[in-house]
Amino acid sequence: MGLREQITEDMKNAMRAKEAGRLATIRLILAEIKRKEVDERIEVNDDQTVAIVEKMIKQRKDSITQFEAGGRADLADIEKAELVVLTAYMPAGLSDEEIAAEVAAAVAASGAAGPQDMGKVMAIVKPKLAGRADMTVVSALVKKALTPA
Repeated sequence: MGLREQITEDMKNAMRAKEAGRLATIRLILAEIKRKEVDERIEVNDDQTVAIVEKMIKQRKDSITQFEAGGRADLADIEKAELVVLTAYMPAGLSDEEIAAEVAAAVAASGAAGPQDMGKVMAIVKPKLAGRADMTVVSALVKKALTPA
């Protein structure tokens, strides 16, 4: 069963269980998938679905930060609840050691010599780690690996 089918099935289960918050978040995911399909006239696959969910997670994290800074704990709690539902659809994350190993392999494969080659390394690493690692963490590790000690 594909990720989209799993999300649709979870929506049906949330409807049956009368889980209003979870149902609303799942509907948001499906709406984003549908929007992408209509806008780009494509059929969204699992990788694209993961990218959509990843983008939504990033938006929720940004919103939580903004709401907490603005003293709106009530809205931050809503975003946190949505974040829990969204993270359930992400593939299993990689450990820090696995990410560091991928970065080291990409640095070696690209022949990167310094910080100016960060784009080359990220171009190799990003497709491999998309959805399984936070790209800000990956970017920091690449920068650290390319900066002379």
